[in-house]
Amino acid sequence: MSISVKMYTETTPNPNTLKFVTNQILIENGSADFPTIESSIDSELAQALYNIDGIFGVFISNDFVTITKNGVDWATLISKIKETIKTHIEEGKSIVNTAVITKFAEAKTDIESKIIQILETEIRPAVAMDGGDIIFKGFSGGIVALQMQGSCSGCPSSTATLKQGIERRLKEAIPEVTEVMAV
Repeated sequence: MSISVKMYTETTPNPNTLKFVTNQILIENGSADFPTIESSIDSELAQALYNIDGIFGVFISNDFVTITKNGVDWATLISKIKETIKTHIEEGKSIVNTAVITKFAEAKTDIESKIIQILETEIRPAVAMDGGDIIFKGFSGGIVALQMQGSCSGCPSSTATLKQGIERRLKEAIPEVTEVMAV
């Protein structure tokens, strides 16, 4: 039985990234960020995408791949990217080494459990719609540390999202939270 991959693109708030959505599950319960060609060693798909001139970043999640470009017009890249992803999946090649899939840190306190619940149920799904992910890294001294990935990494509006959206929501729900910062 052969796999038939269907795919479409979505814009993101970051003008240098596009989200390539497939009808296939690429990674279950996590994501993998390959911000440099050197980091792509653990993903055959990311390596294949980095072979396309102008690719500057690859982020793989549930059913999509977010591509960041550098200095090349999208019109010259889109068909090459789609073909690379489609062929890779249809040929049954490995997507990513499971050892590099990022998952949320485990909660150590009740406050961290509350933070993670809000991030998992409200924040991460919204961020994934824009082609990215936000990973909880810890909570200490009132400060929530988050790692931004995919289209969120380097996005002009990511600071506003972090401070005006995520920080405001966490402060409103959890009085112990005083600040949210990207790490």
